[in-house]
Amino acid sequence: MATVKQSSGNRWTSAIIPALLIHIPIGTVYCWSVFKQLIADQLHVNASAVEWGFSLAIFFLGMSAAFAGPMVEKDIKKSALVSMICFVVGFAGTGVSIALGFLPGVFICYGAIMGVGLGVGYLTPVKNLMLWFADNKGLATGVAVAGFGLSKALASPVMEWLIGAVGLVNMFYVLAAVYVVMMFVGFLLIQRPAGWTYDPVASHVSRASILKKPVFWGIWIAFYINITCGLALISQEKDILHDVLQSLPQYASLDAADFAAAIAGVIGLVLAVDSVFNTAGRVGFSALSDHLKRRESVYQVIFVMSIAVCVLQTVTGSIDNALLWAVLAMLFLVNAGYGGGFSTLPVLLDQHFGTKTVSTTHGLTLSAWAFAGLSGNQLASFVVTHAPDQSHRYAALIPVLTVLFVVALASITAVKVAGKRS
Repeated sequence: MATVKQSSGNRWTSAIIPALLIHIPIGTVYCWSVFKQLIADQLHVNASAVEWGFSLAIFFLGMSAAFAGPMVEKDIKKSALVSMICFVVGFAGTGVSIALGFLPGVFICYGAIMGVGLGVGYLTPVKNLMLWFADNKGLATGVAVAGFGLSKALASPVMEWLIGAVGLVNMFYVLAAVYVVMMFVGFLLIQRPAGWTYDPVASHVSRASILKKPVFWGIWIAFYINITCGLALISQEKDILHDVLQSLPQYASLDAADFAAAIAGVIGLVLAVDSVFNTAGRVGFSALSDHLKRRESVYQVIFVMSIAVCVLQTVTGSIDNALLWAVLAMLFLVNAGYGGGFSTLPVLLDQHFGTKTVSTTHGLTLSAWAFAGLSGNQLASFVVTHAPDQSHRYAALIPVLTVLFVVALASITAVKVAGKRS
């Protein structure tokens, strides 16, 4: 492979800006909760019946990324175009399916077609950023991937306003038009650094050979658990806050209507701050990895931090305000670690498998996201449903997450030890 010329003149227009133009639209997949109930109401089904739309989107995201790696390695323009077409068609098609009252169409469009656009689009800018910012790979990927995490905070209020102004179906059409413009500009701008050429021999790596390496599975397990725990907690955020606030003296005496009105703003503020922590984690943890000898150390920090805040929440018990602050710390910091796990992954894989094949190894590892998308919400739902104390049902989830984070810490520590020996 030819030596990459590190030209700083076009790094923003050729790497960072197009990465954000691709990642911000596809990151709106996390806005599902904004319109999930509205879809159910319009199709006259239970909310649980439409939930598979989101689960399938995450599943197809991970699995398409697992298979798209070689295409991204070979032709970044093609992968950017495929991402744009699949994402926009799937997003607009969701609106068409709702208008027709066709629930399977939501699964096909939002879940399968849009999911493929998500996976290919998520993977497309990563290696490009690592080539353009060879000295600060973690920071570069963190800034771009932050667009994916920040998208929910940016798009949710816009979606709510559009739904009120033009209706649910037209919201999908309007945003599809906006996103096609953004992603098309990203497609036009994105390019490899001068001097880089695709070498099929150097860039080829057998998926089977990667899957045979214990180090890959150590990283995969740690990444899978981090996403599973993150999704399990995120899916219960509103219920957790509802239960905690309800236990506080200042809210305990309110009737149901007054209580709902009083806490609506609090919950909204917490969820907004959550998004900030998620975004900060994506940038901060990946940037931190640039200054550490071993990238695994960042994951160790994330898991130790997550274990600590889960234990803190558990030991505070029902000590009113102390419990509230412990819960907030848990939500904010686990969200930060959740985001940081995504942004640090490419540079961790680069450390073990090299930049030449990082699109392939990154794609394979993102298959963990697919399975976590199916298991995270379901794990939380199962534990909460079977909790012995339904008045504080969320509390049963925290010890389970703590144990899983311990397993993740052990897995990434084993990867770090193996890396030092090699």
